[in-house]
Amino acid sequence: MKDLKWFEEMEQRIPHGEVRTRFAPSPTGYMHVGNLRTALYTYLIARHNQGKFILRIEDTDQGRLVEDAVDVIYKTMAQCHLEHDEGPDVGGPVAPYIQTERRPYYKEYAELLMSKGHAYRCFCEKAESEEDSGEFDRGDDPCRCMSMEESDRRAAAGEEYVIRQLIPHEGTTTFHDEIFGDITVDNDTLDDQVLIKRDGLPTYNFANVIDDHLMGITHVVRGSEYLSSAPKYDLLYKGFGWEIPKYVHCSPVMRDAHNKMSKRHGDPSYEDLIAQGYLTDAVINYVALLGWSPRGEQEIFTMQELVDIFDISGISKSPAIFDIEKLRYFNSEYIRAMSPEDFAKVAEPFIRQTVKNEKYDAAAIASLLQQRTEVLTEIPEKVDFFDELPEYDVELFTHKKSKSDSASSLEVLKKMVPIFEALPQWDDEQLLESMKKLAEDMEVKNAKVMWPVRIAAAGKAVTPGGAVEICRILGREETLRRMNVAIEKLS
Repeated sequence: MKDLKWFEEMEQRIPHGEVRTRFAPSPTGYMHVGNLRTALYTYLIARHNQGKFILRIEDTDQGRLVEDAVDVIYKTMAQCHLEHDEGPDVGGPVAPYIQTERRPYYKEYAELLMSKGHAYRCFCEKAESEEDSGEFDRGDDPCRCMSMEESDRRAAAGEEYVIRQLIPHEGTTTFHDEIFGDITVDNDTLDDQVLIKRDGLPTYNFANVIDDHLMGITHVVRGSEYLSSAPKYDLLYKGFGWEIPKYVHCSPVMRDAHNKMSKRHGDPSYEDLIAQGYLTDAVINYVALLGWSPRGEQEIFTMQELVDIFDISGISKSPAIFDIEKLRYFNSEYIRAMSPEDFAKVAEPFIRQTVKNEKYDAAAIASLLQQRTEVLTEIPEKVDFFDELPEYDVELFTHKKSKSDSASSLEVLKKMVPIFEALPQWDDEQLLESMKKLAEDMEVKNAKVMWPVRIAAAGKAVTPGGAVEICRILGREETLRRMNVAIEKLS
């Protein structure tokens, strides 16, 4: 074990006098919705209190590491505007911010805890079983009561061991959570959890306590599944004589009333939602409300508004149900609120999935879609007719409301073609006026002219935009070609 001066120097590095929160993901795959919510709440607590938001990578579970998962974490946080003040990529006063790079610390602190009488070496063969099977009874563990001299001798002789937390057999432990209040557990229900494994790496339950303390973390946000471990964390803090941070345990995000969200069951990750056409800002806004109430009628918030009003007391004890239809509503509201220029930028990749011909302006097409789109993945099917006129049945020309049928549509199109050919300018104003003028001359409503023109131009009954906009984007030559195709079909 290091001398006390080393521990004193470590303590001197710890920042004080500010709120400090951390998001500590494991690089074991995608960013699921529950993880994203934890990151968001952690960020909001820090920013609301003018504190620091820290990113720490917890990679001690080497067997589950996924290649490029750290890059996914960085990318997701950047996209979601969760800028961290300290982390592996930006550094900070309590670096390193990757657990495997902090490996030397954990053994030293485990040995310090042993010297204080709150941990012990366990040489038993089943030492890393975590006692879940019930085969390992701490009451019968000969290592628990072993003298330090004997423990040191066996360790020096090269015997393998783990280091366990020494939990009192008697009494109770009470811890406080900001959401669930005070919770008391009987100590005899707590196991002597492993702190340091045989390979020298720490368990999650030990490493996060050491790191949170050494990084000066004031608020620990995590899932309510860790409530059962909280009393053991408290005993570790007390064993070291450290101040206990504020715990914020959030209830899970559920697929339905009985099942947690799970990738195995097809529930979407953050990346899935983006691929499905949801906007990042809409996802963030919706995720913020999964288990947190702003105490008002407002539902749509900017990130800054969330920072301004976020309060831990608004977090619910009850699980939150992930409602994809509610997210769809949020997404549609965000799309409608975007500037036309911003919408055109996000819509263009989806437009170009089916509209390959560059002569058709993506921004012009986007202008037809903004008020008619809920998720971006709807776009390709809406605009596929621009590149190629689809095969369609002449029954589309029959429309009861406009009183159109095949005969009347054929008459309209035959009269409209020469009018379109003669237009001096191919723009919205002249296209509209020419169709209104023909309707007036034929003594029919405008719709009876516009319906067959639109069907001829698009070959679809439902389109974004009307006859004027579609014809303008297609251009004179292509519009006339398609109208002549329709005339041939109807003749």
